[in-house]
Amino acid sequence: MNMLCYQCEQTAKGGGCSTMGICGKQPEAANLQDYIVDNLKELSFYVDKITQIDNCCGSGLDCGYIKQSVVQALFTTVTNVNFDVKRLQQINNSLVDLRKQVKLVYSELASRKGLTPEEPEVPAGSAVSITERKELYNEDIVSLQEILVYGLKGAAAYADHARILNQEDDEVYKFFFSALSLLTRKNPSIDELLTACLKCGEINLRVMELLDAGNNQTYGNQEPTRVRVTPVKGKAILVSGHDLKDLEELLKQTEEKGVNVYTHGEMLTCNAYPGLKKYSHLVGNYGGAWQDQAREFAEFPGAILMTTNCIQNPGTYSDRIFTCGLVAWPGVRHISDRNFQPVIDAALKEPGFTEDGEEKYIIIGFGHNAVLSVADKVVEAVKAGNIRHFFLVGGCDGAKSGRNYYTEFAQKVPEDCVILTLACGKYRFNKLDFGDIGGIPRLLDMGQCNDAYSAIKVAAALAEVFNTDVNSLPLSMILSWYEQKAVVILLTLLHLGIKNIKLGPSLPVFITPNVLNVLVDKFRIAPISTPDEDLKSILGKAALN
Repeated sequence: MNMLCYQCEQTAKGGGCSTMGICGKQPEAANLQDYIVDNLKELSFYVDKITQIDNCCGSGLDCGYIKQSVVQALFTTVTNVNFDVKRLQQINNSLVDLRKQVKLVYSELASRKGLTPEEPEVPAGSAVSITERKELYNEDIVSLQEILVYGLKGAAAYADHARILNQEDDEVYKFFFSALSLLTRKNPSIDELLTACLKCGEINLRVMELLDAGNNQTYGNQEPTRVRVTPVKGKAILVSGHDLKDLEELLKQTEEKGVNVYTHGEMLTCNAYPGLKKYSHLVGNYGGAWQDQAREFAEFPGAILMTTNCIQNPGTYSDRIFTCGLVAWPGVRHISDRNFQPVIDAALKEPGFTEDGEEKYIIIGFGHNAVLSVADKVVEAVKAGNIRHFFLVGGCDGAKSGRNYYTEFAQKVPEDCVILTLACGKYRFNKLDFGDIGGIPRLLDMGQCNDAYSAIKVAAALAEVFNTDVNSLPLSMILSWYEQKAVVILLTLLHLGIKNIKLGPSLPVFITPNVLNVLVDKFRIAPISTPDEDLKSILGKAALN
């Protein structure tokens, strides 16, 4: 069985994985994920038609179930989420059944209204793979279709996190349906697809706003916090992924159980939320970014819980790693009801840390509320010339060579400049000492990848204070990407008209030269080069002084 997948940055030989995913995804799983997306397109076509005639709920369908099904199905196809063929088959089968049900409702509704029921120009099953679609469209159309699909996947991941915290917006779901419906068109124009991609960025801004509200209303605003990054003696559970609700439930269930809980990867940010850090047995962060988990998890002397994407082949520790939510790996025990007793039992069986490590801490928690609370000091420092420039250096991390660029870049940023960072790319440099500028830390950790919203809020606020636009601020964005959430954040930045973004470590394979030229001409997006050259192009000859 063959496959073709090039949706992440680490595709084989830079051209796409065709026999097995670099991530560990088997061809059968990859093809099932393609069928899931394909069924979502036709399902959304019928839902979109229904909403044009009536509205989803008025048609007698369970709209809540449909919305959740579409968002979760998109999320389950994001890189490093679901590798389990059985679960993927179940999801695909349920979408086929739902698609047939919605089609029937649409046909009956259209007939009652005296309308002729329409059919998608490209029905499910007729152009599933990238290869098949390249036979139907030119490569630039396929490129924009892929950008839109990956953007939708990324936005769906954030939307699902927001939904879990009771934050939803019908306009978000309507866009998912209309955008997926557009992908059933046989002859879409480049302008239509480019417009849809930028609209996806706009919708994702709303989704990130919803998630930000859900996180902050549920757990309190992030606040600057010292987080221990070395072990504490005792039994241990490590929590990785992104989901705050899962961590909260685990913390509740482990109270007074004699088990310490550590965050890993993007869960580091959880240590800055008052509603989570109030648990004394949340003792700190262990390890770094997702791509190092094979070594770090093997060395961790306790149980491990994966809450969302980022899982890799568990190998030697498969008997003490657990999944929950949408994440799945064949043979790994899945917790479907947030009853984490099996995780606790596994932790109690393991030795845990037998002694304390040397005390080391880092400071996190600079979400937009924290930064804007001292905005007057920041503005004063800029006007006084004490802060020359801001660099947003963040995004996804990964194992592919070239990512040491971000470490070197951060180290070479002049001492009169501030570095904003977010997502797991920060692990390339977040344990280094950058000092401060007049009491303002030179390294401000703003949180998870979805906390790009914080960076946007801060940039917008500074632009307002200086009576200018974001592009005229002393602010440069040096971004790293790996998977689909990074794609949709980029679309959000492009929707906002932000220019001169430097992207790396390599440009996406799914962007054709013609589409890239559009992005270069319209937004002046550019690949990273070397830290010295990029700093010089941004700051001029005085870059390294």
